[in-house]
Amino acid sequence: MGKAGTIARRTFLIGTAAVAGGVAVGYLAYKRDPNNPLLDGLAEGEATLNPYVRIDADGVTLITPRADMGQGAVSIQAALLAEEMDLAWGDFKTDFGVPSAAYYNGKVAVEGFPIAATSDTLLARAGRQAGDVIGKLVGMQITGGSSTVSDAFDKLRVAGAVARQMLMMAAALQHSVALAQLKTKDGSVILPDGRALSYASLAAAAAQVKPPADVQLKPEAEWRYLGQPMQRLDMVAKSTGTAQYGIDLRLPDMVYATVRANPRLGGGIQSFDASEAEQAKGVLKVVALPQGFGVIANNTWRAFQGAALVKPVWGPSPYPETSEALFALVAASFNAEQQDSRNKDEGDVYNALTAAGAQVIEAEYRVPYLSHSPLEPMTAVVQLKDGVLDIWTGTQIPRFLVDGVAGVTGIDAKNIHLHVLIMGGSFGRRLEDDYVKQAALLAQAHPGVPIKLTWTREEDMTHDFPRPLAIARLRGLVGNRQVQTMDLGIASPSVTASQMGRLGFPAAGPDVAIVAGAWDQPFAIPNYRVTGYKAPAAVPVSSWRSVGASGNGFLHESALDELIQAAGADPLAERLRLCSHEPSKRVLQAVGEMSGWDTPLEPAPDGGKRGRGLAFTLSFGVPVAEVVEVTATAQGIRIDKVFVACEVGKVLDPVNFEGQVQGGVVWGLGHAINCELTYADGAPQQTNFHAYTGLRLNQTPQIVVRALETTDEIKGIGEPSVPPAAPALANAIFAATGKRVRELPLKKAVAFV
Repeated sequence: MGKAGTIARRTFLIGTAAVAGGVAVGYLAYKRDPNNPLLDGLAEGEATLNPYVRIDADGVTLITPRADMGQGAVSIQAALLAEEMDLAWGDFKTDFGVPSAAYYNGKVAVEGFPIAATSDTLLARAGRQAGDVIGKLVGMQITGGSSTVSDAFDKLRVAGAVARQMLMMAAALQHSVALAQLKTKDGSVILPDGRALSYASLAAAAAQVKPPADVQLKPEAEWRYLGQPMQRLDMVAKSTGTAQYGIDLRLPDMVYATVRANPRLGGGIQSFDASEAEQAKGVLKVVALPQGFGVIANNTWRAFQGAALVKPVWGPSPYPETSEALFALVAASFNAEQQDSRNKDEGDVYNALTAAGAQVIEAEYRVPYLSHSPLEPMTAVVQLKDGVLDIWTGTQIPRFLVDGVAGVTGIDAKNIHLHVLIMGGSFGRRLEDDYVKQAALLAQAHPGVPIKLTWTREEDMTHDFPRPLAIARLRGLVGNRQVQTMDLGIASPSVTASQMGRLGFPAAGPDVAIVAGAWDQPFAIPNYRVTGYKAPAAVPVSSWRSVGASGNGFLHESALDELIQAAGADPLAERLRLCSHEPSKRVLQAVGEMSGWDTPLEPAPDGGKRGRGLAFTLSFGVPVAEVVEVTATAQGIRIDKVFVACEVGKVLDPVNFEGQVQGGVVWGLGHAINCELTYADGAPQQTNFHAYTGLRLNQTPQIVVRALETTDEIKGIGEPSVPPAAPALANAIFAATGKRVRELPLKKAVAFV
């Protein structure tokens, strides 16, 4: 587990990085404690002990600033605080808090650095510390990169411990007893005579106490919640349909809106005829927007119907109009001018491949554009009144969102009040703010009343910023039943340049996302090179669950498996032989043991041929190995069972951990089999779930999960089980049928039952 024993209070204020005195510009700004944003909005009778704890007469409210998209972020953040505050589970409220630099994420930035998770060099350690510095200086309040748990583990525990200590200090002063004589239990300080003083009764006095310079965290043996099965705080509400998502919000006098924009993203609108829509029942107003128009009505359905009556003239596509042309643009990027990175270059690849008599194995692999398609479409409620713009929505980027809305509306950021809500999924989509900017512009056109903007599913699918397409080209050599040379080139548009550009941060240098999940894999192949090529910007793209590794897991592991098969080696044994990272090796060994890799599969009752496929990907610092078992039936491929082994350090919530891993596998398999966005006339052809189907319940296999917990680092698990799923399935199909499928979705090459 993270730091043991006494931890300085500054940990939760400036993060866990130990910054040396000579570090760079901005050092003083980095060392400065951010203001506690809770001080600005305290009501009568409320007190705050630090940015994560607010107390009033009704009890304790824990600030859980990372967004909850269904992954259980609120519960785990609350558990970290409640553990150290000694609160009874669920006997508190939670709040996402306000946009504030105090809630910066010190872990997420490092995902953009060319630092392998397996590297422990001085430079690598300094780079990880620099990520914390950048996070604080920028005020990077962001949920993403599977960083919530790793960023919060020390920070929130220290915040909880400091709050508990301050409450005990207040009780000691009030009752003239030694601090060492006090205990805490379930939200109360216990006096030596057994009397219980509630935290609420002590809060005002505690807020006047000077925070302690250091605190003692609970040893793991005393944890009540962490590491134990917990019922998530939202479980009952979500199980009974009473959870309030953004799309459920109702306010007095609310009106409703929808938008339509050019499906050729960035193509603009030349004109539109709204005369028929303006006469439609319930329509209140049609509003011109930068890329299209919005319709405000007295209910959502009438807004949808009114929008359908508007006759737009869309501008032309600013990028190639067809999937074929878009793939051709990527294929043409394998050249020296567009080389973006070569973070892996070991041995002598060139001479190995060009040696006389070298029998070079060559292959090409492709992955398509993918939609985020969360179940809850893009939605926001806005109200502009008396110069103040209130926004209610789900978002992963609170501070960036406020700045973005201020930029398009001209409203001062201090007059924009963001109320963050839970989300019905995101998978990276709500790292964007386009839908909220649209809503804010509608509020300016129709001020004084709340407006709920809801996108249709068709708008959501066709105006996504998708996961980019990519092509990988392999050249390799095998000999003596071993992989000897692997040269993998990957070409893709830059997610970082596209996404960060929309947030106002120009991308500088190579984009690690183009090769993430490929260049950083822990295999000691004698001649081993991974090169990234930056394809020209085309369709605007964005982060998708597991970002670059989502496609590169398939590209790299399909290529490696093909080389292993060509060598005549066993897929597990050869990966173990090549693996240079002990935690990754243990993960591979575990999944082999779980799946009975060395024993034959039982015959299928229907006589179909069975096969196993193995894949491994290290992403977000988490090594994950998966084995998929399939049967090739007369009707198609049936997925029978999946085994997953992973290493995240300490598992803090075993129940949610298993659910996250299983959910990632289901997500990965469903997209591998069925999903792609194809383009015609510059627009996506898939407009709803009838054409973009996930894994069906009858197709979903049993998924067996094991966490190893053999390292000290705490890692997140929301994304790492996604990348190995597709290649493990493709490799299983090869084992069962002898057919090597090199392009996703797999349904283009094989049928599934």
